[in-house]
Amino acid sequence: MTYAAITGWGSCMPPAVLTNEDLSTFLDTNDEWISSRTGMKERRVSHVSAIEMSTVAAKRALACAGLDPADLDLVIYGGVSNDELCPNSASGVQLALGATKAAAIDLNTACTSFCYGLATATAMIRTGMVRNAVVIGVELISRYMDWSNRNVAVLFGDGSAAVVLQASDHEEGMLGSVLGCDAEARQTLRVRGFGCTYAGRDISFGDTLWDFDGQQIFKRAVNAMAAASVKVLADHGVSAEEVSLVIPHQANLRIIESVAKYAGIPMEKVIVTVQKYGNMSAATVPVALVEALETGRVKPGSWILMPAFGGGLTYCSLLVKWGSRVTPLGTSDAALPPCNETALDMVNRVRANQDPHGRSLAGLMAPRFAETRPGE
Repeated sequence: MTYAAITGWGSCMPPAVLTNEDLSTFLDTNDEWISSRTGMKERRVSHVSAIEMSTVAAKRALACAGLDPADLDLVIYGGVSNDELCPNSASGVQLALGATKAAAIDLNTACTSFCYGLATATAMIRTGMVRNAVVIGVELISRYMDWSNRNVAVLFGDGSAAVVLQASDHEEGMLGSVLGCDAEARQTLRVRGFGCTYAGRDISFGDTLWDFDGQQIFKRAVNAMAAASVKVLADHGVSAEEVSLVIPHQANLRIIESVAKYAGIPMEKVIVTVQKYGNMSAATVPVALVEALETGRVKPGSWILMPAFGGGLTYCSLLVKWGSRVTPLGTSDAALPPCNETALDMVNRVRANQDPHGRSLAGLMAPRFAETRPGE
């Protein structure tokens, strides 16, 4: 039987840090308000494109695996943050890597995009369609954030990470998954201003309005991730006690704690990065995985649980059995160019460009948006 071993890993975090204190310079908020509600203290803001971040992360992952980009069969780019819709972003990463024979797929299930991408690549390897793949989780949310909305502006950050999967005869890699979508509540998390619904309207890119029903999202996120985690463990005969690490989507510290509690797993086994990076959407799980590997928390042969939740409302929980290697085979000198601005400077520049003509975004978007919300 063929399995899809995780043989390489790498992350790329932009250096500019946006603190809670920075946010308080233009929002009615403070460190205590943000920290007590989310567990977040900082997040990153990127000075480069999402493709550039993804390329650096992928090069580091390929070097870690000892895999030549020319031998790569598949690139999956998971995230909401596309440099363009056409051509797709995965093709940009493929070109930058020199992975000339690789197929290139963009996959968007919001915050679950990396996990869905990992499940997709695993299935393609296990069925023999490809022999290896690089799966990326990336977001560049700072470019389209509604920086006037305190409910969402304090939550999100930029970042990227990638893993390499290779066909293996050993029983390792992602062995189980529960994927789902709570579509009945899809309107509780929506970014208005993107997509064909808004094409041809008097709206500039970056002019967005975010719908974010925090209470509904919290409840549904906890229920979905916990239930999916319990199911995937039961389906594969693995007890909560046997799980060595939980690497969850980092949406909110209270969500993470609640999921761990309902899944019966103590917080000592849970990787938490939300205080440093905020919610990086599709990038949170792979960034946390790379950090766990780099700090020695992943042990050979260990069971790892990866629950996630995102817009749609998509959810999942993956069960991964780690292989024998937890150290890189090689390293890459790939790096981002220097950043000459502070995170706050970059955010203020985006804020200055949002709705520069004083248009009423709510008036422009609400009529068309109402048509997409049946039952209201």
